[in-house]
Amino acid sequence: MKKVIVLSLGGSLIVPKNIDVEFLARFRKVLLKNRKRYRFVVVCGGGSTARNYIKGLEGMKGMKGVGDRKKVYFQSLLGISSTRMNARFMTYFFGKDANRGIPHDMQSVKDSLRRNDIVFCGALRYAMNQTSDSTAVKLARFLGCDFVNLTNVKGLYEKNPKKFRKAGFIPEISSKDFLKKARAIEFHPGQHFVLDQTAAKIVDKYGVKSFILGEDMENLDRFLNGKHYVGTVIG
Repeated sequence: MKKVIVLSLGGSLIVPKNIDVEFLARFRKVLLKNRKRYRFVVVCGGGSTARNYIKGLEGMKGMKGVGDRKKVYFQSLLGISSTRMNARFMTYFFGKDANRGIPHDMQSVKDSLRRNDIVFCGALRYAMNQTSDSTAVKLARFLGCDFVNLTNVKGLYEKNPKKFRKAGFIPEISSKDFLKKARAIEFHPGQHFVLDQTAAKIVDKYGVKSFILGEDMENLDRFLNGKHYVGTVIG
């Protein structure tokens, strides 16, 4: 039996500004290399595509009949659509035809996993205050497997390492302490924190074994092969 792993592939890695083909080629190489031992579910984030659309709706403020609540709802729907488009792109990038469509629910993901070693999806449905990270954690719980979040930083830090170069790295943290950190940040569509607040809550409530890794694909390969790696363990 192959071990199943759910990977949350941050949109900032797929399309930071333009599609990062070089990074995605390294990602593809690592997954194909390890598919003899693993089956992968890759949940794609929205990246700059989602953020551009979300930002575009900022101009709706004050528009007749569109309050802030409806605007945020529309922004979330655009985020979901962007993650699904990225998932379709990734399917093509791996040389597969997505003519059956991208899975839109957990059972469809599970069914696809029976036929494929690598399954791509985006956010599965609208849920308030959630990103594709929540989808990935829910899938990991549903499939009874580990969750790995791939993002544009090496793991969890005391502060944002993009702004504070000397921010302390956190190699391990309890799920309760991680949840406190996530809740200290106000949610907004397209947010940048390593995991959204709902995902952190699910990890804590159900004990989903979780890891945060960066964009070094050699590091991911070491992780998959039980070798020393750099990242954060939650739990």
